[in-house]
Amino acid sequence: MFEKYLQQIGLSEKEAEIYVALLQYDNASVTDLAKKTRVNRTTIYPVLETLAKKGLVSEIQIDTKTHFQAEPPERLETFIERQKVVLDENSKRLKDIIPQLKSIQRESGQKPVVKYFEGREGIISSVEEFYSTTEKQGEFAYLIYPKDLIEEIFSKEETGKYRGQRLTKKIKSKVLYTYSKGDLSSTEDGERKKLTANCISVHSILTTTPEGQK
Repeated sequence: MFEKYLQQIGLSEKEAEIYVALLQYDNASVTDLAKKTRVNRTTIYPVLETLAKKGLVSEIQIDTKTHFQAEPPERLETFIERQKVVLDENSKRLKDIIPQLKSIQRESGQKPVVKYFEGREGIISSVEEFYSTTEKQGEFAYLIYPKDLIEEIFSKEETGKYRGQRLTKKIKSKVLYTYSKGDLSSTEDGERKKLTANCISVHSILTTTPEGQK
C-alpha cells in the first residue's frame, strides 16, 4: 500500500520498495536491504543514489562500512514541494515549446489522420476538435451530412454555436447534403450542393485545405 502511494508521487517501484524497507532499520547495509527486499545488490546501489538525490536517504559510516538511513517520512512533503516547483517551471516552458514543436511538425509535413467519432457526443467532439486545432484562416471545411437528422439531433443554438466558431476562424464550408424540406442556398461563407438520394449518415466528414488550393 505504501509503495503504491510513493510511486504515485514520483518514486520508481524499486525506490519505493527500498525506502519503505529502510524505514524499518535504524540504518542498514546494502546486504541487509538485499535480504529484506530480494532486490539484487548491484541494483540497490543506484537506487540508493537516486533516493539520496531526492533527499530521502542519507549515508553514514559505521566501523569503516557504509550504511544507509531513511530520512523521516516528513521529508516526503519537501520532495512533493520540489516536484510541484519543477512542474510549474515545466508548465511555463511548455508555452514556448509547443509553438516550436508545431513548427517542426509543419516542416516535416503533416500526415493525413483519419478518426472515427460515433453518436451525438462523437459529432460534438469531432467538431470541437476540428475548430480548436485548425489554425490557418482562409481554409475550407468539407462536410457531408443529412440536414434532416442534424435538425432532429441538434438544437438551433448548438448548430449556431459551431457555425459561429467556423466564421470566427474565417473558415468557409463546402457541403454535400440531403434534405427533405427543400434546398439550402449557398452563401459567401459556404457552398452547398444537395444530393438527391438519402445516402449519407449523420456523421460529418471534416477536412481543410487552404483557400484557392484543390
